[in-house]
Amino acid sequence: MVQLSNDCFASSSAMMAIEDAIALATSRLPVLVAIETVSLDRADGRIAAEDIFARNDLPPFANSAVDGYAVRHADLAEGAETTLPIAGRLKAGETETISAAKRAVRIFTGAPMPWDADTVFMQEDVHVDGGTVCLPAGLKAGANMRPPGEDIAEFERIIPAGRRLRPQDIALAAATGHKYLPVRRPLRVAVFSTGDELIKPGSRLKPGTIYDSNRVMLIALLGRLGAHVRNFGILPDDAKVLKTRLSEVAEDNDLILTSGGVSLGEEDHVRSAIEATGQLVFWRLAIKPGRPLAMGMVNGTPLVGLPGNPAAVYVTFVNFVRPLIAHLSGAVLDPIEPLLVRSAFAQKKRPGRREYVRVNVSQAADGVLEARRFPKEGAALLTSLTTSDGIAEIADDVTAVAVGDMINFFPHAVFW
Repeated sequence: MVQLSNDCFASSSAMMAIEDAIALATSRLPVLVAIETVSLDRADGRIAAEDIFARNDLPPFANSAVDGYAVRHADLAEGAETTLPIAGRLKAGETETISAAKRAVRIFTGAPMPWDADTVFMQEDVHVDGGTVCLPAGLKAGANMRPPGEDIAEFERIIPAGRRLRPQDIALAAATGHKYLPVRRPLRVAVFSTGDELIKPGSRLKPGTIYDSNRVMLIALLGRLGAHVRNFGILPDDAKVLKTRLSEVAEDNDLILTSGGVSLGEEDHVRSAIEATGQLVFWRLAIKPGRPLAMGMVNGTPLVGLPGNPAAVYVTFVNFVRPLIAHLSGAVLDPIEPLLVRSAFAQKKRPGRREYVRVNVSQAADGVLEARRFPKEGAALLTSLTTSDGIAEIADDVTAVAVGDMINFFPHAVFW
C-alpha cells in the first residue's frame, strides 16, 4: 500500500466547494492499488490497469454477413439479371477452398468467403432453379460481406486504461485473442459507524437506540464501485477508542470511511481523533445536505468522515467519495451529464452553497419533464432516498428557485 506523509496537504477550515475538495484530494493522493492479472470470467467490474490492444483482426477473415450466395461482382451483368451455376456450399467453421469464378457459391452467415468472391446476395432476393441461381440487378460490390478487421484491426486499442470493465468490453477482449487482462487490485476500504445510539440491524431495540443503516448502505455503495470492503462495525462515542481504532485500521487499508461524529457536538469525536492521529485536510463542504464532512490523513492513509444522517451520507458519497474512490482505484470516471427538468416547486437558498433536493420526476401535460420535491424535508429521512427518482442540483450562486425554472436533475441510476 502506498502511504503518504500527513503533511502532504494544507489544511483548510473554511467550507469548500465540492469541486475544490475533489481537486485537492485527487491532486495530492496517488493511485493506491497494485496490478494483477485475471481471467476474463473474473474481469467484469474491474479497472483496466493499462491500454488493451487487439491481437488479431476482428473479424479475422472475410466472411458472409447473411445466408445467401457469394459471387464475384465482376461476373454480374450490368443493369440486368444474372444467372450463374451453383458451385459448392460453405458454412461457418469450414475452410474456404472454393472459387466463385463465373459461379455462385451457397454460403451461410459467418462462413469464410470464397477466396475470389467479394459480394453476397441474400437468399430471399434470388431465385433458385435446379443447379442455377438467378441474381437481381443493382447490388453493389462488397454487399453483405464482412472484410477482415471491419470491427477492429490488429493492434488497435480496444480498452483504454482506467475503464471499469463491462461485459461488452470482456467480449471484445475475448474476440481479439485475450484470455487474461491486467487490472487494478480492488481498493481496500475500512468502514465503520460511530455513535452510542447505534445497534446492529436485527438486534432488539432498546430505548434511545436506532439501527445502524448508514454502514450497510455504505458497504452496498462501495460494492457497486468494486471496492473490497472491510466492515469494522460500530464504534462508541469515545475519543480514546476512536483514536486507537483509526490508527489500527490505517495500517492495512487504502481508505477509511466513517459515518457520524463529525459535527461540533460534545460527543462528536471523529474530527478530534483525526487531528490526534494524523492531519485534518478539510472540514465542511459548501453543500446541503452533507456540510459536516471531514477528510484527513491517518498514518498516511486517507480518511473520509461522512455525516450521520442517511440522506447526507448518500449525497456526500455520490458527489465526493465516488470520484475519490475512482481516482484511488486508477479508474477514469466519465462526467455525468444532468437532465434538464422543469421545477414544480419554489425554494429559497443561501448563496455560496450547493443544494441537492430529492425529487420525483414525471412528464407534465405539455410533455416537459417536471421535478417535484419530496414532500418531507430532513436529511434523516431514508424514504426520501427510496421513494425519490433522484436528486436535483441547485447551483451555488442561485438564491431562489421558482416554479417553472429549469434545473439539473441526476437520476439515482446514473451514479452506478
